[in-house]
Amino acid sequence: MTQFYFTINLNKFGELRKQREAESKLFMSLVVIFAIITVILYATVIYFNLTLSSKLENRRDLLQRINDEIQQYQDSGEYLSTGDLERLARTSTERIFWANKLIALADITTDKIAITHFSYKDDVLSLFGITQVDIEEREFDLIYEFIENLRVNDQINVDFDEIRFVRSNRDREKDVEILRFQIDCIGRNISARDRRRRL
Repeated sequence: MTQFYFTINLNKFGELRKQREAESKLFMSLVVIFAIITVILYATVIYFNLTLSSKLENRRDLLQRINDEIQQYQDSGEYLSTGDLERLARTSTERIFWANKLIALADITTDKIAITHFSYKDDVLSLFGITQVDIEEREFDLIYEFIENLRVNDQINVDFDEIRFVRSNRDREKDVEILRFQIDCIGRNISARDRRRRL
């Protein structure tokens, strides 16, 4: 007669219970960790949001104070507009000291040449003069020598970058033949613009 033997593990229920408890503890640990991370992230977001809001509010206050100060200056007589500042800058950088230039012009002019009048317009100084026509001396040599003296004079060339012979014509006064001429001294700003156009 055949006999069968069975092994019954009486501790199996206890092992299953321990396994469920371990899984439950692991789950609870993960839940707690997730909750902590969530709280930290949420707190960080709130902190940065409050910080940015505070910075934005400070910037708004600063902008409002600046606008108020600008308005006060505009309402007062001390306000300078952009146009005022540009005109002031041009006055200080582009002004010409004419007294020194007139003295230099008098020193350059010889007894053979006379400056009859001059004009200054749009950064161009136009010199109008006369010279007597001499058979023994070419009148154009006197004019070109005068132009060269203007070019090398520090008082003249500091403000006038280019000096040009414009025109001349012969005339007769009291039986004396004379040559009338015009020389233009071109300001630095115009010379710079002409050079840019050529490029």
